[in-house]
Amino acid sequence: MNEEVVLVPGLWMPAAIMAPLATRLARAGYRPRRFAYSGRQSLEGAIERLADFARGGAPHFVGHSLGGVLIFDALERYPQLAAARIVLIGAPVNGCLAGRRLGASSVGRWMLGASTPRWENCAACWQRAEPLGVIAGTRAFGLGRTLGELPGENDGVVQVEETTVQGMAERVLLTESHSMLAVSRRVSALVEHFLRAGRFA
Repeated sequence: MNEEVVLVPGLWMPAAIMAPLATRLARAGYRPRRFAYSGRQSLEGAIERLADFARGGAPHFVGHSLGGVLIFDALERYPQLAAARIVLIGAPVNGCLAGRRLGASSVGRWMLGASTPRWENCAACWQRAEPLGVIAGTRAFGLGRTLGELPGENDGVVQVEETTVQGMAERVLLTESHSMLAVSRRVSALVEHFLRAGRFA
């Protein structure tokens, strides 16, 4: 098979957090490549570097949290950038209430760095032909809850509705918290299936 998969971790998470998923995909015959970035630095720069990192083929893309947001933004900004299938995991592409709450303080803005403006409300619409799948968590346990209760189904940081993408091929909900989505075996299995079939089941 030897199809390339670009893996992008979430904010504050090292690229190594994607190792369990990378291992599973490698065993399935894929060629995973982990993209590292700093959320405290320019998101515009990270988007450009991600696009450069992925050029030269038509890789699959898989991203967790802010990593998924970067993938979405890069593929929307560069329609000429070739891609195969895309999976966003716990990615608040519509903005993030927990992020806005955290960014209301000077310490929170320092923690969020350059990502702060991206958590404002917006509407995500997928206009590309490649299938995009979304995985969201519903176990409300995480940093976001320390800033106040989150409405609706959420993973403790990201609300399910914040992962909605108009035009997505499919979304699946799992009883996992935000951080655990990145290392969940069930998530890895779903990602592998989507990359192969363009659907989760």
